[in-house]
Amino acid sequence: MPTLSPIRVAPGGRYFETFDGEPFLFIGPNDAIAWPGLAGLYRRRDMDAVDAYLAGLAQSGVTILRLMLEYAHHEGRYFERPAGRFNPFLVRLWDDLFARCEQFGLRVLLAPWDNFWMALRWHRHPYNAANGGPAYWPSSFFTDEAVIEATQRRLRFVVERWGGCPAFAAWDLFNEIHPHWGGSPAQQAEVVTRLSKTVREAEDKLWGLTRPQTVSIFGPEPTVEYEELIFRHPSLDFATTHIYHGAIDYPEDTVAPAVTMANWVRHALARVPPGRPFMDTEHGPIHLFNNHKKMLPEDFDDEYERHLMWAHLASGGAGSGMRWPARRPHLLTAGMTRALGSLAGFTKTLDWRHFTPRNAVADIEIDAPNVLPFACRDKRQAVIYLLRDKPDSGHQGRLPEREPLCGLSLTLRGLAAGSYCVQPWDTRRGHPLACIHEEAAGDGVLRVALPPLEKDMALAVQPCASPP
Repeated sequence: MPTLSPIRVAPGGRYFETFDGEPFLFIGPNDAIAWPGLAGLYRRRDMDAVDAYLAGLAQSGVTILRLMLEYAHHEGRYFERPAGRFNPFLVRLWDDLFARCEQFGLRVLLAPWDNFWMALRWHRHPYNAANGGPAYWPSSFFTDEAVIEATQRRLRFVVERWGGCPAFAAWDLFNEIHPHWGGSPAQQAEVVTRLSKTVREAEDKLWGLTRPQTVSIFGPEPTVEYEELIFRHPSLDFATTHIYHGAIDYPEDTVAPAVTMANWVRHALARVPPGRPFMDTEHGPIHLFNNHKKMLPEDFDDEYERHLMWAHLASGGAGSGMRWPARRPHLLTAGMTRALGSLAGFTKTLDWRHFTPRNAVADIEIDAPNVLPFACRDKRQAVIYLLRDKPDSGHQGRLPEREPLCGLSLTLRGLAAGSYCVQPWDTRRGHPLACIHEEAAGDGVLRVALPPLEKDMALAVQPCASPP
């Protein structure tokens, strides 16, 4: 059985580590207690299937799942029913789920509310005053003291029941915060401060630790008022947005979404303070799926998702980015799971605990006009992702199979002088290629002759332990 340790922000401030000092990145998708992989937990209907599902994710390199405490799309999945009485079937479900995540070495990023379905089905929700709850309107969540106190009770219950479980990694204190839930951004920030304090005091008193906290928002670009809450709220530990935008929402090819992802990750990292990681915690073709009722062909979706996760990591995001499946049923494809495993393997090549990267696209030169670089670096390390561009501006669908580009040379500026190991990584097949040893002279410029480039390739750059 894997031995788990709680996580915290790492010394470099852009990634995470366990309390045992091991690096930790958020590699995994969004999931839900009513979706096929976990549905067997409810009333313990099929625990063997749940075990097989979680074991498969763990074996594929997934480290974490993002989950909501309840799933308001179904009447039986409310965490309180009525408000103030915790649903015994959901409490047992979470007892079982946390125990199994710990058994298989998985962690949970937990959101107390399923805001999407709660908003759409407010007339049925137990917190609605019409159903005996404390909230007369959805806008009561940040304006009505009775609703704030009910939320605090919910959070304290979670801490008391599962706060000692190391599989419980971090909090998303309010999923997709929005004016719909009441109050101005400044008023909501004040309530977030109270909720954060409630959780930290309870965790510290009962368990002698506190977990990383975030608050998420729908869309990659919060308004100026929400920027302060999402990116710089003093009570929070890491920043998250949901990157649904343009080419990601409704993809026509698999390159433009990666460019979009990288742009928004860089946008966010330019706004978070030092010592605060950032990552996307929801992405996917949501407009195509929800509004147009269409699902991407599986081979297209696999390539689209692989490009997205590598663009996210290479732009400085603290992991893979967390896919919302947008498939019927809501499960990752086998290709997406393999892509997560490939990225997980790559993450073992760097010292993430002390990595403090900045955008490095301007520091990259590559002698091919049709190769797009995504990169971040500090003085000691770098992550680079190279993606071949579309063959022409009108291209749609997957990238075509083309002859590999051979004889390419890459230049990276901004490193400290010294000997470096450059580890190329085959992202599609999930394995390293032959390591390259090169010297950065006093000008900090590293020049690397690349292996043949098919569709894409990742590179990990770090100092050699000793000169080759």
